[in-house]
Amino acid sequence: MATIGERIRSVRKRRGLTQQGLAELAGVSASLIRKLEQDARRDVRLETLRKIAVALKVPTTSLMIRHDAEPADEQTLDLWGPVRRALYGLEGPPLETSTREGLGSALEASMPLWRQDRYSQIATMLPAMLRDVDALVEADLSARHVRGRLLHLVGWLMTQTRQFDEAEFALSRAMDDMNDPLDAAATVSTHCWLLLRQGRLDEARQMAMRWADDVEPRISRATPHQLSAWGWLLLRSSAAAIRDNRPGEADDTIRLARTAAVAIGRDLTPDEDFLRTFGPLTVAMKRVENAMIEDRPDKVLQLSQAIPVTDLRPTSNNRNRHLLDVAEAHRRMHRHSEAFDVLQGVRRDAPEWMANQRYARDILKAIIGRRRTLTSEMRDLADFVRLDY
Repeated sequence: MATIGERIRSVRKRRGLTQQGLAELAGVSASLIRKLEQDARRDVRLETLRKIAVALKVPTTSLMIRHDAEPADEQTLDLWGPVRRALYGLEGPPLETSTREGLGSALEASMPLWRQDRYSQIATMLPAMLRDVDALVEADLSARHVRGRLLHLVGWLMTQTRQFDEAEFALSRAMDDMNDPLDAAATVSTHCWLLLRQGRLDEARQMAMRWADDVEPRISRATPHQLSAWGWLLLRSSAAAIRDNRPGEADDTIRLARTAAVAIGRDLTPDEDFLRTFGPLTVAMKRVENAMIEDRPDKVLQLSQAIPVTDLRPTSNNRNRHLLDVAEAHRRMHRHSEAFDVLQGVRRDAPEWMANQRYARDILKAIIGRRRTLTSEMRDLADFVRLDY
């Protein structure tokens, strides 16, 4: 099987490009192209690979063997160790069996922690909840929908913290418990996000579109729940397409998602499930994300002016990710002070979320990389996001 370097070299030669020529078209260094073709550098970022694919006019996936996503660090793995054990059923059964009503109420009461990314508190409570829900389902199969929702949240959180094997396991278990097609579609949307974070672009795109076709509603009669399920699948497909250098397909699917958003009228949260929040602002933020992937920082800043982030609840699903795109756009426009201020704001609003974001580390690394000296605030933020030396 050809390596990434062999594929790049083969397509480059067919295009009649030198290494320097490809580097200039892709906006990367010639030394990077040379190292990739020599297969001396295996940790190329998906974003960088996409730039090369755009320059070569091929899908990103055609250059990939398998994009190995950065796993969780040791500090994260230590925090979530008991949760992983409970997820895999390695902890003993609870001393007494919970009731479906009691466990459902406990899950609802915990939702503010999930919405606010209170990872340390969630990690403390989750092992008991996972043990309790498994024991409950053994005694009462009608409680499977409660377990399905909990496992969906666990899969989302494992994806967020880069524990990808556990995320896939949790989401697969969640799907087994889903008996409502819209609940299943919401779980699939999270699974597509997991695939995106792993660089499995074609899988994500095909899964999202297959399910979008299955749940597409009749717009004039659709409920917010139906529009959210369909719209999110379209957004996942668009995200996969733009990363795979399929801009036309990305535009088409996000346009359909906007149709669903306009039909809702404003951002709503069906069944009070924050993972399903959907509407015009959600689509607008995803348009900004696509513009950032396309390396259009000017467009990012232009579009972001119409998004009232101060009115949005700080959630990692949408607002915080959007603000990282804004920070990166400022950085690429050489507005380093503005970029740093945005990062500081995200840290203030969602510290535990930000500490798990490689994107935030990369932005900060680029900001401070050419400075001779760092301010105390820069040194503090670098330590906080665990920036490598």
